[in-house]
Amino acid sequence: MIEKLTSITGTLSGILWNNVFTLAALLGIGAYLTVKMGFIQFRGFKHSVQLIQGKHDKPDDVGEVSHFQALSTALSATVGTGNIAGVAAAITLGGPGALFWMWVTAFFGMATKFAECSLSVKFREISPSGEVAGGPMYTLLHGLNQRPLAIMFASFALIASFGIGNMVQANSVVDGLAFINPAIKDHRWLLGAVMAVIVGLVIIGGVKRIAKVASILVPFMAVIYVGAALIVLIKNFSEIPRAIGLVFNNALNIWAVGGAAVGEAIRWGVARGLFSNEAGLGSSPMAHAAAKTNEPVREGLVAMLEPFIDTLIICTLTGLVILTTNAIETRPSEITGAAFTAYAFEQSLGGFGSKIVGIGLMLFAFSTTIAWSYYGDRAARFLFGEKAVLPYRIVYSILVMVGAAIPLKLVWNLADITNILMAIPNLIALVFLAGLVKKMKNDYFSKNEKPQ
Repeated sequence: MIEKLTSITGTLSGILWNNVFTLAALLGIGAYLTVKMGFIQFRGFKHSVQLIQGKHDKPDDVGEVSHFQALSTALSATVGTGNIAGVAAAITLGGPGALFWMWVTAFFGMATKFAECSLSVKFREISPSGEVAGGPMYTLLHGLNQRPLAIMFASFALIASFGIGNMVQANSVVDGLAFINPAIKDHRWLLGAVMAVIVGLVIIGGVKRIAKVASILVPFMAVIYVGAALIVLIKNFSEIPRAIGLVFNNALNIWAVGGAAVGEAIRWGVARGLFSNEAGLGSSPMAHAAAKTNEPVREGLVAMLEPFIDTLIICTLTGLVILTTNAIETRPSEITGAAFTAYAFEQSLGGFGSKIVGIGLMLFAFSTTIAWSYYGDRAARFLFGEKAVLPYRIVYSILVMVGAAIPLKLVWNLADITNILMAIPNLIALVFLAGLVKKMKNDYFSKNEKPQ
């Protein structure tokens, strides 16, 4: 029975994620918002960097966390296994050109993040105690007066949190540690219990504690992984022009590689890019809604940095490591996903390279676990009230132990399905409220205190 369910859900997940209509909707709406917002990726980039540096912080503004902490929390969720295993899968299945189409999704995704996170602050709810609740469900409820769509989004987000944000990530932590010490796999239950306690201690404190941990963990894990990738690229510096040439040639030159190869590059690059940065899925607006600001556009500008960091920097480095080490040509056929990335790092750094990938996989997965707990508890609060939040956090922590100990192909499939279904109501909100976001953006940039 389980095998049959796994097969059915796997097929459905593949259809939802890899069909042309889903990818066209996510990418197309990003392109539409890019034009509608006047290419905000260029106009607002410098100001968004200033915002995370705290140059425009106002202590009396409403909210629970700083701009930097909100960005770190959202990045905790998006910088994950997709940056290691997802890039390797995209290049394996779509060729080097897939990396170019991941860049395209990141560029358009920046406009999508700007719009959805600006709206999440605009329509958030603030309790008498100062606690914030926001995200696409509140945008749909207050912005479009669409309670059924709001309930649909929150329901899918709640289910997805137990899968993509919890059990599959706990499993990935074990996999990451197994890269360092294979004997770890014999102690999955013990490791899961330790992880459950650590996750529980973090998430019981709510978004403030999650944001504090994320603001330390995200820079730390980025420095480790990015630093190792840069060392590989420095050692293989002469190969970088060839690798970049491969990316563009395989992405665009139908005469050289054929139309089918370019089509596969588009398919897998867009799919893995969207899966990695989650632009349009509606997850990160829940984190950005908690930011201390009275200007919704400010947090939208901060959120715009997510696809830039997640895809244009981290995914690009992973892809270039694979291509400059020529791992795509020399890897054994049975090596895929995260193991493929580890193999590429090993070509330049030896055993130390695979350990870095293992540490990166572990840290990325753990950070995703704590960030998604907040998304799930906001969904639980919306559906069942404040009384549901603490029980949700307890159940969430317990399931971390389960996820670490058992095979999770079925859970992966269910998580992928609910994750993409979250996008449907969120994209509806983005289309119908794009005019409002444009007006908010124009008002913000036309004030006397113009952003520089």
